[in-house]
Amino acid sequence: MNRNDIAFLSATELGTAIESKQISPVEAVEAYLERIERIDPKVNSYITVMADQAREEARQAEAEIQRGDYRGPLHGIPIAIKDQIYTKGVRTTDASKIRADFVPDKDATVVTNLKKSGAILLGKLNMSEFAHGEPQSSHFGPARNPWDLTRSPGVSSTGSGAATAARLCATSLGEDTGGSIRGPAANCGLVGLRPTWGRVSRYGVDGAGWSFDTIGPISRTVADCAITIGGIAGYDPQDPSTHNVPVPDYRQALTGDIRGLKVGVVRELLNPKELDLDPKMRQAVINAIEVLAELGAEVREVSMPLAEKTGYITRAITHVDRVNIHPEWLRERPEDYHYDTRVHFTTANLIPGQVYLKAQKLRSMVRDQVLGLLEDVDVLIQPTSGHPANIINLEQKVGSQAQAKAALAAGGFRGPYSLTGNPALSILCGFTSDGDGGLPLAMQIAGRPFDEATVLRVAHAYEQATNWSQRVPPAAN
Repeated sequence: MNRNDIAFLSATELGTAIESKQISPVEAVEAYLERIERIDPKVNSYITVMADQAREEARQAEAEIQRGDYRGPLHGIPIAIKDQIYTKGVRTTDASKIRADFVPDKDATVVTNLKKSGAILLGKLNMSEFAHGEPQSSHFGPARNPWDLTRSPGVSSTGSGAATAARLCATSLGEDTGGSIRGPAANCGLVGLRPTWGRVSRYGVDGAGWSFDTIGPISRTVADCAITIGGIAGYDPQDPSTHNVPVPDYRQALTGDIRGLKVGVVRELLNPKELDLDPKMRQAVINAIEVLAELGAEVREVSMPLAEKTGYITRAITHVDRVNIHPEWLRERPEDYHYDTRVHFTTANLIPGQVYLKAQKLRSMVRDQVLGLLEDVDVLIQPTSGHPANIINLEQKVGSQAQAKAALAAGGFRGPYSLTGNPALSILCGFTSDGDGGLPLAMQIAGRPFDEATVLRVAHAYEQATNWSQRVPPAAN
């Protein structure tokens, strides 16, 4: 096999080849490092490439596998992580000038878990500054969408989406507060899973909103997503928010059989009155629902009355939470923030307490609506986003009131499950056009708390019944 071809194997396929010793971890790492050097200057997905460390870990993994000490499906797999996740001895910048030289003295728990699984860390990925705002807020320049380099890869896990789509890592980790795993997955044509809040430890991760933040995979296929979440999930005594519940082998859920499963289509998010939903996005999701019905799922329409308001509710809470993480930086070093971040954080300080409290009450109502629906159906379906990836705007300015309102409202597609903490997955379900220039369209699947297995099962069945995931973005070549 040509070395470059290794990077076009899914993480699951690569794992099988490594286990059977057809490909070595050293070969896999070298293939990805060569591609990063050649392709990433135009994609800008990495902030720090850990080439020497990755080569050393690859040699160790190869030696372990040669002597029969195979650890599982992530052993020898090159992976990259969002740069708000701590890595001992390697800088963790949050894509900010303020943190540009910060070097943690410990690994985040998810990094420790990846190392235990034998995964090899290629490097730290670009993001929106402090996991807030658009790609242009990164101190290291914006990551770019491999389907169209003028467009956004999604926020705030910008590099995780871009690197995974461009075949610059086999799978990646992002962080989702208001949708920052699902959004990049949608924009970049990938599978992104926001696990149940409390399923994955956040110890050693710079936060954005403490009661929202969730670490999860951004991967090329559902199977890749399953092995990645399996490698990082679990109770952690260092993170009191994690739940001490068993972590299943998610691969066993990928049966392809969804006959008899009840699928609820959220009426307000497929035919929204207030949210702007692109007709092509809507039709792609409708077509995907029809595929699920053909596979034997029982499809019904359900109502979530507050769905269209969840973007506003989410932002009212998370804006306040974010700016209170390090308030001294905004007082003492405001000029070191990107202009857009500074505007967001400054205005967040002006949100009245009664607005914050009202948003928390509305959050409880949304939770009741979502959990109530999931008593009668197994999963909920709607678009992940209202539109395909937009063009990156490098101009620094305060937008109009109408633009601000539209941006807040757009969060309603992903807001329900950020507010409730339910598992939610984005999966590619079409393109804006055939051939060159087509942009990914995405469907979102949400499930009951700690039932990622059913969400993955539905997504995998859909993926196997279609061929969308076989298309490769132009910048990957």
